[in-house]
Amino acid sequence: MYINAAYLHNSFSDVMDLSKPLIITCCGYYRIHTMSTFLTERPQGRKDYQLLYVASGKAHFYVQEKEHLLTAGTMVLYYPGDAQKYFYHASDKTEVYWIHFTGSEVDRFLSAFGISAAEPVFYTGTSPDYPKLYGQIIEELRLCRPGYEELLSLLLQQIFLLSHRHRTEGQKTGSDIRDEIERATHYFNENYHSVLSIKEYAISRHLSPCWFIRNFKEIVKVTPMQYIVSLRMMNAQNLLENTTLNITEIAEAVGYDNPLYFSRLFHKHTGVSPSVYRASRTKLKEKD
Repeated sequence: MYINAAYLHNSFSDVMDLSKPLIITCCGYYRIHTMSTFLTERPQGRKDYQLLYVASGKAHFYVQEKEHLLTAGTMVLYYPGDAQKYFYHASDKTEVYWIHFTGSEVDRFLSAFGISAAEPVFYTGTSPDYPKLYGQIIEELRLCRPGYEELLSLLLQQIFLLSHRHRTEGQKTGSDIRDEIERATHYFNENYHSVLSIKEYAISRHLSPCWFIRNFKEIVKVTPMQYIVSLRMMNAQNLLENTTLNITEIAEAVGYDNPLYFSRLFHKHTGVSPSVYRASRTKLKEKD
């Protein structure tokens, strides 16, 4: 078993605090690969709210006296006073993130993002954004840098927002399809500077290339290659504005080994050549 957790003011207290609209009191991550069974049981519940996210494997939850076998991409919200019982088996390779929060306006936040006690178990997708956001919350709780309490509130609201977006858009396109496209956009964002083959990527995900391209365009509104090119051009613009790298170096940095081809694409995308773009931005900075 592996655990990574952080607590507000290093306190393990179960509290209801109405001094601010939204307060995060603790956050953590469990990876259950060795213990045969890991059980949490709170018959009287807690004074605060708890949101859990199954990132991988399976988890067994009792919510409102009903048993649920949850898979990756599912969230569970326990309200104050709700009886809590959930357990994980090592054989299921469970990975779970959890967060406790309180505040004077929690119900308003939950309502704004379509979360209610009527549906405390909901599917939100397997976007890589969720582990990143939970990880940021753990780090902020641990380091307590200036403004951390406000940032914690914003990070939790971002989790709510992403969940709401997935549930809303998933009704139109299907959760599985949206998960695949979200996974693809994250992959392209991390690897746009490398040699990328749309066909090879689709096959690596056991998808038909035609199916992948068609659904990607339907959801993102551009083809996968158009999306990759836009990432490359956006980052090239940043390098032209903020570095002294020459055109060849910038072309290589964003994924092109031919600077002439890069320059043609850049001109097509922005309407000017890389050198003209850099000169114009330099003049603007000098005026400022």
